Amino acid sequence: MSGRAGIPAPLRGLIVAAGLAAAWQAVVWLTGAPHYILPAPGTVLEALVENAALLAENTGTTAAEILLGLALGTLLGGASALVMDYARTVRRWLMPVLVVSQAVPVFALAPLLVLWLGFGIASKVAMATLIIYFPVTAAFLDGLRRTEPGWTDLAHSMDATRWSALRHIRMPAALPSFASGLRVATAVAPIGAVVGEWVGSSSGLGYLMLNANSRGQTDLMFAALAVLAVLAVALYFTVDRLLVRALPWIAESGAEHRINA
Repeated sequence: MSGRAGIPAPLRGLIVAAGLAAAWQAVVWLTGAPHYILPAPGTVLEALVENAALLAENTGTTAAEILLGLALGTLLGGASALVMDYARTVRRWLMPVLVVSQAVPVFALAPLLVLWLGFGIASKVAMATLIIYFPVTAAFLDGLRRTEPGWTDLAHSMDATRWSALRHIRMPAALPSFASGLRVATAVAPIGAVVGEWVGSSSGLGYLMLNANSRGQTDLMFAALAVLAVLAVALYFTVDRLLVRALPWIAESGAEHRINA
């Protein structure tokens, strides 16, 4: 019902987090797992507080890699979709390259990027860009190709040029698909950065997790994982909210969006 008051999003997040922590603690009690295999939530919280400065420093590195990769992947993906839609010859040549780029596992590409671009931020941004690039390109291109035929016919009847029809009709009509692709890209963006850090880096949450695991600091590893999860969720909902505000004419599906709008 439209008049029904919903639970605020921050409160829902706290409830979900509390439920996951309770289930986690129950698993620790029931299995009797040692702390170096599965630390209790309280132990992880202590590690998070004790290493707050270290975690914050590495979180900044990973966040920068994700944001740069997201921005670059979105720009390249949007531009590629426009070029492939405008020039069909380019689409026939470039589409197989896009498919191959997704068929090759990211773990196979990460060592090459580190070798070519070094242990710095460049290789991690490149990895995030590769992962983000395909969903943005595919979703935007699909939106451009599925424009309502009646709209394009009307543009042609009014002697609109191909570029004018693309700019004023097909691109706006494809923005909902572009937004969906961007949401998917935002959800998978942390994967590229973390995989790059695992292969070779000197900072970042992925590096911290790998280093903590090698030293037997399982509590710190779980703390870094928890921070990464919070970062990923916060980034996703931030992008989602920005898209809702930037594209208000898109009909939002489901009561959840209507309650939170």
